[in-house]
Amino acid sequence: MIFKRKKSKAEPAAEQAAGAVEQAAETAAEGAAPAEQQPAKKPTLNGPFDFADIENTDDYLDFGSILVKPVAGLKVRMDVEQSNQRVIAVSLELAESRVQLMAFSASKSTSLWPGISDKIREDIASQNGEIYQRDGEYGQELLAQVPQQLPDGRAGHVALRFVGVDGPRWFLRAVIGGAAIGDEEASQAIDDLLRSIVVNRGDKPLPPQELLPLNVPHNAQTRPDAEAPAEAGNPDAAAQRPERGPEITQIG
Repeated sequence: MIFKRKKSKAEPAAEQAAGAVEQAAETAAEGAAPAEQQPAKKPTLNGPFDFADIENTDDYLDFGSILVKPVAGLKVRMDVEQSNQRVIAVSLELAESRVQLMAFSASKSTSLWPGISDKIREDIASQNGEIYQRDGEYGQELLAQVPQQLPDGRAGHVALRFVGVDGPRWFLRAVIGGAAIGDEEASQAIDDLLRSIVVNRGDKPLPPQELLPLNVPHNAQTRPDAEAPAEAGNPDAAAQRPERGPEITQIG
């Protein structure tokens, strides 16, 4: 395993991804019902898993509240809140697809997704973006087009998919982008990666919506990269934009 920093890469063709979002949104709009009328779906055989359900995590990259099972070609980056240098998310990149993961504490009986999805809608609307709702593996999920300047300077859009997963006293938010939006094979690879994630809530009493702690794996060796910019297309950027933290590259 090689630990290194990576300079920013150009976004994939945003117009193609945006078109994929529009097509999926049209299908979703035909039969979608309001989120509050849809009971949350809970997978039985697939993850994301709770830490207590995994017998051996030796093969995982342990980031504290989020554990990642490495696959060939997977790149991992930790996103850091600039104001206090707190690690707030783990971002995974596989080929030309990306998924950002954030874990929160939750109550035993109430899902955080309705409130979080409403906040996402507000953030997208504040950026003059478009957002759609559809049924997914874990219940209602969101598809969005967010205005963004393309690498050649033209105005375009970045396409994003938002997924919420309820676990035992935890909630996992996933933001998916890149090739996984419009390419079926790439989407399947990211979905498989998401199903393999393990969340470690811990036993400490926490109020709902508290961000669960993340840290660099104990055996990681990293160095800062001042040239790497903040993650583009993050819908939370309007409020507080995270900067790129240390990146870990898995080769194999």
